[in-house]
Amino acid sequence: MNTIKNPILKGFNPDPSIIRVEDDYYVATSTFEWFPGVQIHHSKDLIHWNLITHPLSSIKHLNMLGNVDSGGVWAPCLSYSDGTFYLIFTDVKNHYGAFKDTHNYLVTASDIQGPWSEPIYLNSSGFDPSLFHDEDGRKWLVNMVWDHRKNKNSFGGILLQEYDVQKQKLVGPIKNIFKGTELGLTEAPHLYKKGSYYYLMTAEGGTRYDHAVTMARATSIDGPYEVDPQNPMLTSKGKDHLTLQKAGHGSLVETQGGEWYMTHLVGRPLPNIKKCNLGRETAIQKCEWSEDGWLRISAGGNDPQVEVESIDVPEFQFEPAKTKDDFTDETLNIHFNSLRTPVTEEWASLKEREGFLRIYGRESFHSNFQQSLIARRQQSFQVMAETVVEFEPTTFQQMAGLVYYYNTKNYHYLHVSHDEDLGKCIGIMSNSKGYYDEPIDGMISIEDWQRCYLKITIQYEEVQFYYSKDGEHWLKVGPTLDASYVSDENADIVADGANLDQGFTGGFLGMAVQDLSGQKRYADFDYFIYEEEESR
Repeated sequence: MNTIKNPILKGFNPDPSIIRVEDDYYVATSTFEWFPGVQIHHSKDLIHWNLITHPLSSIKHLNMLGNVDSGGVWAPCLSYSDGTFYLIFTDVKNHYGAFKDTHNYLVTASDIQGPWSEPIYLNSSGFDPSLFHDEDGRKWLVNMVWDHRKNKNSFGGILLQEYDVQKQKLVGPIKNIFKGTELGLTEAPHLYKKGSYYYLMTAEGGTRYDHAVTMARATSIDGPYEVDPQNPMLTSKGKDHLTLQKAGHGSLVETQGGEWYMTHLVGRPLPNIKKCNLGRETAIQKCEWSEDGWLRISAGGNDPQVEVESIDVPEFQFEPAKTKDDFTDETLNIHFNSLRTPVTEEWASLKEREGFLRIYGRESFHSNFQQSLIARRQQSFQVMAETVVEFEPTTFQQMAGLVYYYNTKNYHYLHVSHDEDLGKCIGIMSNSKGYYDEPIDGMISIEDWQRCYLKITIQYEEVQFYYSKDGEHWLKVGPTLDASYVSDENADIVADGANLDQGFTGGFLGMAVQDLSGQKRYADFDYFIYEEEESR
């Protein structure tokens, strides 16, 4: 029997929703403010996974212009019924403070690759919506409800309402079917039917180190729900020795052979730091049903396992992703993403100069609107990224280079710019929690260089930038930097003595151009390399 090694989806791939269609498995994960929206990976053996599509690929599907950091697409739910794929998602406009503006939508497709329909608006009462297809043909939406009132439980329970396919809207009464357990922060509801019971799986404890998967069941879909007496059925809480932390937010699938597996969220903190620069990732556990009808981890207990027994099918491997992109294709590599809006010819072009990616400078890294940034996930603790840029800035307000990015307030940036005394120059800008140091160790003149090669190496918590004139002889630039700047925990906000979870994404490596003068000066990038080293 083959073995699954967790996490199955490394790097920023949280809130997994898994389905099986015949012999194919699909997992949808959250993308937050990164565009296009929702990642869908495919597998045939639960071991090897391949990114195949982003369903929310145009402005008609998703308009996130102005969305706050870690807003955008939260917790998609993928399901399949009667030849149709259903994808439910939340577009979060705001999640700071007492209020959360959370708009829930549905898109459908007859093929997982699309085309996907235009979004159908559902509601805005909370986040983590999920669609359940009952045996009698009726469809039900569940989502957590957000309560902004003081002296109330802000995670106000799980709402249930019927969805009418013909009318394409929610119909009938809204009922709060589950107020959660003593763990609190009840979210991520998924409904399942097995035997005479409806099972409600939720996430509780919050999406950090107290995260958990909890179960409840009822003989009627609207309750009352009894709680699993051994809750939580999965958690890493209080188990600092475990490799997989933050375990929670589960989703169930039944295999061709009648076995059960649960995908779930995990985090792998940097050694001895408890900060996750890889973001929240996706793992999977083999499960079974106890004699008294409750879901249990097959390995026993409720710890997330690193190694899990796979299904009894031949291994199915995919062609490895290429490490170097020469920008010779008509479209960008599927692993590249932009912030909040699609990549368009207006600001990023593969056509204007053959074999180059031309990016026009727009707003700063602090903008929630029009950033010119194209980047990909960091998916290993040990990585190297490299590019070369041709750029002729005429003012200090014009910058282009290689960035290690978390959000508008947390990043490291090796950039080419202009200085009145040095001319064309290169230096590092670092930002933590909105406070930036620039330039670190000063700017270095490269006045006579036509092109500048840029490189970053990340070894767990250590970040080092390099630059070169020829791509062969490399010089260090700046000191060793702290990778934990680019982590979920560093993005969190402390207010009134409380730590508020506000960082939900992960580290990205990519190319960026700014022109704060408004002249839209462009930079040409000849290639981009992303390579991972074996974990030590």
